[in-house]
Amino acid sequence: MGQKTNPIGNRLGIIRGWDSNWFGGRDYGDKLAEDDKIRKYINARLSRASVSSIIIERSVKLVVITIKTARPGIIIGKGGSEVDKLKEELKKITSKEIQLNIFEIKRPELDAFLVGSSIARQIENRISYRRAIKMSISAAMRINAEGIKIKISGRLNGAEMARSETHKEGRIPLSTFRADIDYALVEAHTTYGRLGVKVWIMKGEVYGKRELSPLVGLSKKQQGGKGNSDAPRRGGNNKSRRRK
Repeated sequence: MGQKTNPIGNRLGIIRGWDSNWFGGRDYGDKLAEDDKIRKYINARLSRASVSSIIIERSVKLVVITIKTARPGIIIGKGGSEVDKLKEELKKITSKEIQLNIFEIKRPELDAFLVGSSIARQIENRISYRRAIKMSISAAMRINAEGIKIKISGRLNGAEMARSETHKEGRIPLSTFRADIDYALVEAHTTYGRLGVKVWIMKGEVYGKRELSPLVGLSKKQQGGKGNSDAPRRGGNNKSRRRK
């Protein structure tokens, strides 16, 4: 089953939280469409800011948007001017008050979407896909990832027949729910068609109860802005649990 489902959706409610947090009620469809508009707009406007994910929380009159990015300086701008502009633009989409939070990803080599985007951009710039993949794998393993798998599909190097290639290092236990696996699918738009790049990154295992916060992998202190590490949380000792 772990091979057939999205590793993020498979862990929702177990060790991961949702990217949209609100109660739908009768306006569920409108809110869902609005969330999609917000995400598309932010991704298009901040295409150079290395945005990994956008988390949306709603109250009656307030929409809280948290942007996880590897380059927060581009979003913030000089003296926060760019943030204010973005707020005003998002107000026109939602017609509600907007609160923007920006979270910096300290280790982009362990973020599946950013790794996939990096490989896709390199392929678009006509760099060898094998070289791009090997560099990404070595960078992730250097920063203590437990495992990484990258699959690329399409007309590789402009070949007439499409094919798939998989490169893997370490372990990726997809069927283990406590395994903190990040996953992303990114497309590279080349002159000979689209190439699909899938990335799985195993960050570690989560033991004990974990808070299902929308900011996946962040502790309470980090959500308050005191910390910025995006490492998976662990709790307790395995041996002590076995004795119990």
